[in-house]
Amino acid sequence: MDKSAIWNVLKWVLAALAAGFVGQFGRVLAMRIIERRRLRRSSSKGDGSLNTDLELEKMRLDNQTKIVKKRAKQAVKREKKNRG
Repeated sequence: MDKSAIWNVLKWVLAALAAGFVGQFGRVLAMRIIERRRLRRSSSKGDGSLNTDLELEKMRLDNQTKIVKKRAKQAVKREKKNRG
């Protein structure tokens, strides 16, 4: 092989490595930009998301109700087990 063929192959290898490098870090950059936009959208109030105070309070009350129901069900099961 002469020097020009070696240089030609080396240029293609370097080009492929550079494209892989740019592609990988471009993907990571795009994912960070998308995540920032999601956080910015979810943190803004009044846009219909779950971050309004009333919706958060409703979710909290629903969760408390579920916990109370679950504990009552467990108590009934314990009573049945103790009787039988």
